[in-house]
Parts: sequence; C-alpha cells; structure tokens
Amino acid sequence: MKSKLLALFGSALLSGTAMAGGYQVNLASQRQIGMGHTGTGIETGTSSIFFNPGAMSFIRQNGITIGASALSSKIAYKPSESNITTEADNGISTPFHVYGAYKVDDLLTVGLGVYTPFGSGVNWGTEWNGRFGLNEIDLKAIFFQPTVSYKVSDKLGLGVGFVVATGAVNLQRVLPVQNAQGAEGGIELDGGAKTGFGVNVGAFFQATEKFSIGIDYRSKIELEVEGGDVLFTNVPAAARGNFPEGTEFSAMLPLPATLSLGLGYKVNEQLTLAADVSHVGWSAYESLRFNFTQPVGGSNVSESARNYDDAFIYRIGAEYQLNDKLALRAGAYYDQTPVQDGYLTPETPDADSRGISGGIGYAFSDKFSVDASFLYINKKERTDTAEFSRGVSGTFKSVAYIPGLALNYNF
Repeated sequence: MKSKLLALFGSALLSGTAMAGGYQVNLASQRQIGMGHTGTGIETGTSSIFFNPGAMSFIRQNGITIGASALSSKIAYKPSESNITTEADNGISTPFHVYGAYKVDDLLTVGLGVYTPFGSGVNWGTEWNGRFGLNEIDLKAIFFQPTVSYKVSDKLGLGVGFVVATGAVNLQRVLPVQNAQGAEGGIELDGGAKTGFGVNVGAFFQATEKFSIGIDYRSKIELEVEGGDVLFTNVPAAARGNFPEGTEFSAMLPLPATLSLGLGYKVNEQLTLAADVSHVGWSAYESLRFNFTQPVGGSNVSESARNYDDAFIYRIGAEYQLNDKLALRAGAYYDQTPVQDGYLTPETPDADSRGISGGIGYAFSDKFSVDASFLYINKKERTDTAEFSRGVSGTFKSVAYIPGLALNYNF
C-alpha cells in the first residue's frame, strides 16, 4: 500500500489537462487565435511581444491590448473493463493577455506583456474509479515580459523579452483509507511557485512588400514549488503515522522551450496569409520528483517518470480586410502530443489535437477596436491499456470550445 500511494503522489502534482500539447495554453491573442494562432512571420501589433519581439519595431502606433478567453473543456473517460463513461466536471477557465507597446523613436520600441502560456485544470469528482489518482487539479502560470525591439533596417527587426514567471498549483485526491464513519480519506497539495526566469528572442525580416519571415525562441523556464502545504482529511487514527500533519512538499516543473518559424504573405491590400511551425522541447520533462519534509506513506521522496517527447505544432491562418472597419479571420492547426504510449493519465489524457478557428476585428475609430475569436479543439480519442501506477487505464476523449474578446487602444 505504501509504495502504491507514493506512486500516486509522484505522477500528478503539476501536470493537469490543458487544451494544447501537455500543459501548454496557446491563447496569446484574440486576433491571432482567429488566424489559427499564427503570428511569428507577420507584424501582429502589440501581441508581437509574445509572437515575435523582432516584429514589434515595425508597429505603426503605440498601443494597449487587453484580452481573455473563456475555455470550456469536455473530457470523457471510459475504463477498459466497463462501458460506464465518466465526464470531468470542469469549470470555465480564463487565460488572459495584456500588452502595451511604445515607440521611443522610428527605430526603438519598448513594451510589456503579461500573459498565461501554461496552465490547466480538471475536476473528476470523488466518485469515479480513478479517485485515488486524482479528484481535481488547478495549475496556473503567469509570465511578465518587458521587451525591447530595434529596427536594424527597413527590412530587419530584432527584439528580446526578459521573462519573469510565477504560478501556483492545487491538487486534491482520495486516499485509500476510511475513518470510523466510513468516509474516505483525502489529501490536498497546495503551493505557490518561486519566481522563474527566461527570455523570448525574435527576428523579423520584411523580405519584400508582400513576403515576410520571422523566427522566435522562447526559452525553457523552471518553476519550483517550495514549502507547499500537504493537508489530510478523514484519516483514521491508526493511519495518521503515515500522514503526518504539518507536512510540506517541494517539486520542480519545466515549462518547455519553443522555437517557431513563421511566414507571411500579403496577397493584396485585403488578404494576408500566414503559416507557422513550432518545435516544443517537451523532452525536458523526464520525471516529476516530490520531496516531503516528513515521511508520507513511509518515505520522504517520490519520483515518477514522465518521459515526454518533443513535439511539433503546424498552423495556417488568413485575414481578409473587408473594409476600413471590419476584418474577417480564419485558421487551423495540428498539435502533436508529447505524451508517449504507456504514460496516458487522468492528469494528462493528452492526444494529437486538431484546432479550427475564426474571428473578426472591428475598428470603431482610429484609436479603439475590438477583436473576437472562437476556437474549437478536438483531441483524438486515445486508449492506453498499460498498467498505470495509479491503476487507471481506458479511453479518453477531449474537446474544447473557446470564445475570446480583446480591446485595443492606439495612441
């Protein structure tokens, strides 16, 4: 029992269900979501802070953007041994972004971005057969990115953003013990992450009046939880020695590096096409290790293999400027999962994803405009019959519906 319980701890702290590969959240701009989340190879306004800091020096006006998405995900699980389907009762999460860019002069532009590129949440409840592995998880990561961009020439821009990251995690699960009243025990792990640091570096090249190309690198960031609280409920007196009060935990989570190459082509004054390909360094996530300040289940340490693979994301998008006020957008992408066979879990029931998006932009004046988008994500149904450490095997299926809105002010 002790070794099984430790395996449960070691596989689920910081790896919840996000609607992108692994625990990545690709919702950094409503305009770009409408275009399939492309943006590395085109000038995207203030959101170039995220997509390609090198392109920020090509913006024509100072600006501020505030936007958010309403992510509603549906995740279903059917165990291998029955036809009973469990659906996760997930709430609506709200990834957000705030960007501000200011042109110091014709060559130098500075900016600040605050956005949420990683995070996840899933709630399976306390009645399903995988409750000893997970009831609920909530992971948040927020990036703050001051950025500098310099226009080297009429065609070339270079930029760098210095990323400061923070976050928090809350995980809850049922323990395989019961108190005198027959209630099952529970454990909750709750903690905030120490500050992590990274960079976002980009180059943008306007090769011709119609054709542009960009490259962007967002570095890996290590988020470390120290002094997280471990809370127990309904633990019988006879088992309290295995679940000591006042225990704290620490753990490390890699937020992987992403290298993106993007192309842009302006067909005419109305139509712009874009394509991106991104390589995400998920192989940095080899294992997850917990250190407890007191023995939990008989040990101070628990470690579980993750063995993620690197993965690619392929994106295409288009924008059509119908008139001076209204722009129409559409896009699609294919996102490879980093989760290998044999490592599919309720925290990361991940599979290759297909996304289809659309959006509009409307300018009320030269200074004020809005962007609206809608993204539909369909993950492939995936079955894994491996003997997981948490004893949960079966078939998972996930979809998501994600509307979003952003407000833009130019000055």
